[in-house]
Amino acid sequence: MQNKQGPSQRQLRVGEQLRHVISETLQRGHFDDAALLDDAHNVSVSEVRVSPDLKNASAYVVVLGDRNTDNILHALNETAYYFQKEISHKLNLKFTPRVKFVIDQSFDEAQRIESILDSLPETKHR
Repeated sequence: MQNKQGPSQRQLRVGEQLRHVISETLQRGHFDDAALLDDAHNVSVSEVRVSPDLKNASAYVVVLGDRNTDNILHALNETAYYFQKEISHKLNLKFTPRVKFVIDQSFDEAQRIESILDSLPETKHR
């Protein structure tokens, strides 16, 4: 049972291991999908969040240069089985998590907040 304080140490550890395997797999680039053949090296995995039972994982990705983001995300999810196979070979887990790829919006949010803060008038402190 997951507590309200966030993910367990095991979830964090497994998530980081999954992130490394997915990143390595993206860098090798042995894909059938044309979108991934051309742009897999432009995809960065920022975080992988694992469910408490370790059976599902969400891989948060950023497409560098915002190139074909929707096509790449679709291609990643279509070839998720390939990543799961690599995870199964490289990690010693009881279950191989089902991976779902999601666009990481946190960088866009941070940029939006920063632009709002920059637009505020400066105040002088005494």
